[in-house]
Amino acid sequence: MRHRKSGLKLGKTASHRQSMFKNMVTSLLKYDRIRTTDVKAKELRRWVDHVITLAKRGDLHARRQVMNIVRDKSLVHELFEDAAAKFSDRSGGYTRIVKIGRRAGDAAPLSLIELIGSENAPRKRSKAKKKDKAAPTPPTPSVEPVVKEETQSSMEEAKEFDAESKVSQETQASTAAPREDPTQDEPETIEPSNDESKEVNAKSVDPSQADTEISDPDK
Repeated sequence: MRHRKSGLKLGKTASHRQSMFKNMVTSLLKYDRIRTTDVKAKELRRWVDHVITLAKRGDLHARRQVMNIVRDKSLVHELFEDAAAKFSDRSGGYTRIVKIGRRAGDAAPLSLIELIGSENAPRKRSKAKKKDKAAPTPPTPSVEPVVKEETQSSMEEAKEFDAESKVSQETQASTAAPREDPTQDEPETIEPSNDESKEVNAKSVDPSQADTEISDPDK
């Protein structure tokens, strides 16, 4: 027999389901309204009604029981201070469920669950207001000239480095290529002497012509 097994399992383990509903109760009491699926909203209604009933009772044991569900101490103190006056005319049914359509993606039916009497109360913002921004400090005048001087000095150093690199490249090229010495004398041409020229001419003369010249006395 299924005694004392009320509630939906929602495809979750007991620990996961209890943690989820404790967080949802805390969010609903903090923001007065939340959006969730229809099945979870109907199950959450049981938890919220139980917590508000304990808050209306207001004794120490009830406070400890609520602290086991709602882990925010400041929210629990606020609930115990306001619950008696806020829900004094009701003995149950402290929430309202409004269907708002289907969720994009899986088309799950969605509902808005809110506390009774929260429609007139201003909505609480989830984020605290940002602190006033501090006035921006004016930039110091000494920063810009220093930056300009640094940039100018760096540019001058780069120019000097380029000039030095060019000079070194030119010197290397000049040392690698051999230069022609303009003072070097041209090679001397040795002219043969008269005796040597006569011998060369005698050797070049045809022997037949030489015989004719010797045999001719008139010539």
